[in-house]
Amino acid sequence: MPETPSSPDHAAVREPLWREALGARLRDERRRRDETLGDVARRAGISLQYLSEIERGIKEPSSEMIAAVAGALDLTLLDLTVEVSRQLSAPAAGTPRGAHRGAFALAA
Repeated sequence: MPETPSSPDHAAVREPLWREALGARLRDERRRRDETLGDVARRAGISLQYLSEIERGIKEPSSEMIAAVAGALDLTLLDLTVEVSRQLSAPAAGTPRGAHRGAFALAA
């Protein structure tokens, strides 16, 4: 029987959202550079609170905001997008490859 959004198997495996993966990648890069939220927010021209919400995957930032934060971290939009896409396409531990493809087809 195919997996449906209401089936128990589907509920057990939650696919990460783009904004969550993006935020985690930005946070990892900021920490790797040993910088504070304030340092990066100031260079990006956004509030510290907004950057914190982006990093925690709470806000769905516009492309302009993503570009500003990426630039503040010396990342290109292309490199950032590729890295986040790679992270999202990597199979999660215990999740069969392609397990989420049916959900995309249903949502389309």
